[in-house]
Amino acid sequence: MTVRKAVIPAAGFGTRFLPASKSQPKEMLPIVDKPVIQYVVEEAVASGITDVLMIIGRGKRAIEEHFDRNFELEGELAAKGRTAELEAIRRISTLADVHFVWQKELRGLGDAVACARHHVGGEPFAVLLGDTVVKAPRPVTAQLAEVFDRYGESVVALEEVERSMVDRYGVIDGKPIQNGVYLVRDFVEKPSVAEAPSRLVIAGRYVLTPEIFDFLRKVKPGKNGEIQLTDALRGLVAARAVYGLRFEGRRYDVGNKVGFVKTNLEFALQDADMRDEIAACIRALSAELGAP
Repeated sequence: MTVRKAVIPAAGFGTRFLPASKSQPKEMLPIVDKPVIQYVVEEAVASGITDVLMIIGRGKRAIEEHFDRNFELEGELAAKGRTAELEAIRRISTLADVHFVWQKELRGLGDAVACARHHVGGEPFAVLLGDTVVKAPRPVTAQLAEVFDRYGESVVALEEVERSMVDRYGVIDGKPIQNGVYLVRDFVEKPSVAEAPSRLVIAGRYVLTPEIFDFLRKVKPGKNGEIQLTDALRGLVAARAVYGLRFEGRRYDVGNKVGFVKTNLEFALQDADMRDEIAACIRALSAELGAP
């Protein structure tokens, strides 16, 4: 069965970006000139998915407005002959059929995904975290969908990290079967460095079968009263096969300030119009800092 629907959880407060995120969703913070959430939607669309459900919460209206038409702005741009900008903002509202569901209480990623149950119905669906951007030769969601089509079971995106970093992520215990694909034996949420079963961590992208909702319903709240998606995946993997894919591409974690600044610099250096000026600025700053 083809993956036709995507779920993007985007309800969190974004406390790491306060005070900027007090009235502006962290997902709307820009990478150069485009909000993070737009990169995520564009990945889904590039993967052949045009039915997108966003899970939002209080203070996230800006996300809804971003994917809607703004006739006043369009009229202003048209009147000034700013054709490129006009086409860019019109394109946003036609990217996909975007729906919104409110997560009434912020009870973790698992609870956010559970909010998609009625929209998803009995279909497999992709989950793309709203604060993670991935650059890849082929969209990561498309890579996961290909593995799903091959095996007919849930697939999670995997990235290998330094062992010192495993306690920040959900980690898999699994065995390789072919071409970067792993059969998962277990999931461990934020293990200690000593107890981590591997260095392969979940990288913010999933293709899940609808059975995940049954396990989400059974998960008991953990730390801070949150429902963890990883705990539901542990139940799922005990009942049926789950796969992991060490994907081709690079993940940018823009959910923290350091990662956000680094990502902006890298994306700016990849922009032909900005590269030379930004590179010169970096060289000047490096000289001031006495860097070799």
